[in-house]
Amino acid sequence: MKKWIFPILLVFGLLLVACSNNSSAEAEKSKVKVGIRNSELRTWEYLKKQAEEEGIEIEIVNFSSAYDPNQALIEGDIDINAFQHVAYLDSFNENTSSDIVPIGTTIIAPLGLYSSTYQTINDIPDEAQVAVPNDAPNWGRALLLLQEAGLLTVVDDFDGYGGEDKIKENPKNIEIVPVDSANTPRVMEDTAGSVINNGVSLEAGLTLKDALIHESETAKPYINVIAAREQDKDNETFQKVVEIYQSDDTAKFIEETYKGNYLPTIISLEELSNYKESYSSN
Repeated sequence: MKKWIFPILLVFGLLLVACSNNSSAEAEKSKVKVGIRNSELRTWEYLKKQAEEEGIEIEIVNFSSAYDPNQALIEGDIDINAFQHVAYLDSFNENTSSDIVPIGTTIIAPLGLYSSTYQTINDIPDEAQVAVPNDAPNWGRALLLLQEAGLLTVVDDFDGYGGEDKIKENPKNIEIVPVDSANTPRVMEDTAGSVINNGVSLEAGLTLKDALIHESETAKPYINVIAAREQDKDNETFQKVVEIYQSDDTAKFIEETYKGNYLPTIISLEELSNYKESYSSN
């Protein structure tokens, strides 16, 4: 009888090891920790439910405006993030020598010029103060919006980044006041107007309908993305999360939930990589 015991125990042990390895691999494969900002929380709660049906567990990490989810991604605290447009991501990589890459497009969250005092662009007087976000990509984005509003023009070789030297003509002598993006709604009372990022404006109770002017959905540099570390760009689970985000069902949810404030925008990563060409058309 003893001669049967060892083979039985050996087979049983191998089965346990195999099951354990499969379970570990499955757990590692199916859990994704995503860093977001509060403005898209409802979208990711929806995606979390959709992902569960695909066997993927999404853990949402909601960051305040005081902390950059890119830093959390670099440090390995999260697996992917979804809070930024591609121009901001490129600027972050350049400033920090990082290698975060987009793995899929999501939405455009149009930037708007808001005012507590004036009802139209034409009402803004000469030498008025207009606040803009002080990070280089969104400062540049704000200048393009003010150019569209007819308040100024940017330099011919504009590269998308903001700065006092990026203004070519300023016929109304508008004073540009750069402030932290989180504070742009607060300074509306002290300025003629404030250019506010969409997510920040939503948190402040403002919608695009309140803006004097806002961007259109053709602003390619400002398409938001899901981003990952370079070494994770082909991760199958992360790519599945992108696929779920880019589904028709998710687009319908976004349109119904945000009432036009967020515009689902799906283009290829190859097309996205040429976004800087759009600067030359302004």
